[in-house]
Amino acid sequence: MSADQSKKDVKTAETPRPAPQAGQTRIVWDDSNMRSAYANVFHVSGVREEFVLLFGMNQAWNAGQREVKVQLTDRVVLSPYAAKRLSILLNNVIKDYESKYGKLDVETGRPESAPIQ
Repeated sequence: MSADQSKKDVKTAETPRPAPQAGQTRIVWDDSNMRSAYANVFHVSGVREEFVLLFGMNQAWNAGQREVKVQLTDRVVLSPYAAKRLSILLNNVIKDYESKYGKLDVETGRPESAPIQ
């Protein structure tokens, strides 16, 4: 069986959505061409008309390296309005996460309540 065939055999779980109210537009999410990528590094820049988000992977294994190579994998370009909506959405998701798992400490890279191992 090919990798493409196995993808087709896997069903995606759909989250039940409430029926749209009268006059509302129904959004249908088409994930048939979606791909997943992991990023542990990002960069954001912007000008008046757009924001550019770059995502990639840190290729450094030694903390004392003088040069760190970041392999960029994705670029997302957003209008300022879309960037603002993304910011609000991310803030809400992070607040929900922290209410469940504890405040995130970006200096240590783990929740405050997580034990040090």
